[in-house]
Amino acid sequence: MASINPYLNFNGNTEEAFNFYKSVFGGEFVSLQRFKDTPGCEHVPANESNKIMHVALPIGKNNILMASDALESVGQPPLNTGTNFSICISADSRQQADELFKKLSAGGQVTMPLQDMFWGAYFGMLTDKFSIQWMMSYDEKFVNNN
Repeated sequence: MASINPYLNFNGNTEEAFNFYKSVFGGEFVSLQRFKDTPGCEHVPANESNKIMHVALPIGKNNILMASDALESVGQPPLNTGTNFSICISADSRQQADELFKKLSAGGQVTMPLQDMFWGAYFGMLTDKFSIQWMMSYDEKFVNNN
């Protein structure tokens, strides 16, 4: 996969989202910090202290998906979840593209099915069940030239 390191913010359900992503991609979290365990966050309300301050999940070579819960109680602005970005994954094969696309779209919405595109890639788009937008691409000419 191509190197990507997006950082996602969630409205209180980072842990649920990242357990889902872990089930899709496999691996283990390289970092998981809760607000209650982080210096300087003593002022976080008790009902939010167990929320995720930072989580990182390696995906493939040199890629890390990271996130946190965006808490308005600590001054973070309200979220407009899932509409301000897409994460593009460049798969190593058509099979991998199909597999990841199927898993990510579970419970979500396919906005463009995987298909051969005019530019030569096998490409599709979806919004997962957490309102995160994804693009999936396999382009043999890029995989074979790297």
